[in-house]
Amino acid sequence: MSGKFKRTVGRHLANIPGWRTNRKIVVIESDDWGMIRMSSKEAYDWFLNKGYNVDQCPYNRYDAIESNEDLELLFDVLSSVKDWRDNTAVFTANNIVANPHFAKIKDSGFRKYYFEPFTETLKKYPDRDRVTDLYKQGITQKIFRPQFHGREHINVNRWMDKLNSGNNIFLDAFEQNMFTVYKSGNNNGRRYCLDAFGFGNSKEWVNLNDSIKSGLDLFEDLWGYRSSSFIAPCYVWPQKLEGILAKNGVKFIQGTRVQRVPLQDEKLEIKKKYHYLGQKNLFGQRYLVRNVHFEPAANSDADPVDRAMKEIDFAFRYKKPAIISSHRVNYIGSIRPENRDKNLKLLRTLMKRIVNQYSDVEFMSSDQLGELIEGN
Repeated sequence: MSGKFKRTVGRHLANIPGWRTNRKIVVIESDDWGMIRMSSKEAYDWFLNKGYNVDQCPYNRYDAIESNEDLELLFDVLSSVKDWRDNTAVFTANNIVANPHFAKIKDSGFRKYYFEPFTETLKKYPDRDRVTDLYKQGITQKIFRPQFHGREHINVNRWMDKLNSGNNIFLDAFEQNMFTVYKSGNNNGRRYCLDAFGFGNSKEWVNLNDSIKSGLDLFEDLWGYRSSSFIAPCYVWPQKLEGILAKNGVKFIQGTRVQRVPLQDEKLEIKKKYHYLGQKNLFGQRYLVRNVHFEPAANSDADPVDRAMKEIDFAFRYKKPAIISSHRVNYIGSIRPENRDKNLKLLRTLMKRIVNQYSDVEFMSSDQLGELIEGN
């Protein structure tokens, strides 16, 4: 089966079941804001010199914690278009609110885990001194709407086990103030401990309640409101997590059609569970399902704008909102500025084409869409 045929089938499957509307709604969901990835250009070169093929994976090659300039340039693009209600385009910025505190973990001899708010992490990097204020500016201007992505983007127990066992890959990453790096090839979140809720054994459940509650509390302290939606790192989560999220005020679960449910074994295997837009779970939460792909940094599409427009057209023909997946990696320039500059031009083109082709389009954040589906 060709890749093009698979994509066409996938477009239909993503749009057939679930909630419908005559309104042409566009939501842009962007994951990973706040998390550490590649810590610096110097770290990138250090890994290359040690034989790591970090140039083969876009998350190693481009992604880093956001800078002042990254946000300023992104906001300029988002504010350049307006819908028929006079709303600018808005990013649902799915926010990792904390990162490991490397110095404290090292001082403990890797025996105890510590974390710090990502706003403290920012202070350790150059050109990040206005990021927190820019978040708040984006919230006020309704072009940047943080939602909860997790306390950290790391499976803490498994990661600490890797460090304690002397795993050289994870120790090398730790030396550069990073929690993971890929030795070769592309990203595998499960293998490299990025699946924060991908629990493989009962020991990993111990701190689950605290991770969710403290993460959501920290989110509220940072931004002044409770996050009503959530997306699991690597799209991996067990059903048990949904109940804990519900108790802490989360009403909507973002994701793709496929939930990757971790199996209780040591092989890091998953089973697939399928969802549709507006579907309710046992706790009364509704699923928000992405049906448009705009990931130019991580994809070899000849024309990512054209692909996204075709998928938006599919969504609207099925009377569905267009929910666009577009990760932070596309808009980061501290490692390679050309990555950010090229993809912001593509984003601007996409936004212009949307408002020109659909005069009645409406831009919304994920939590706004969730409330609309709820009938609020």
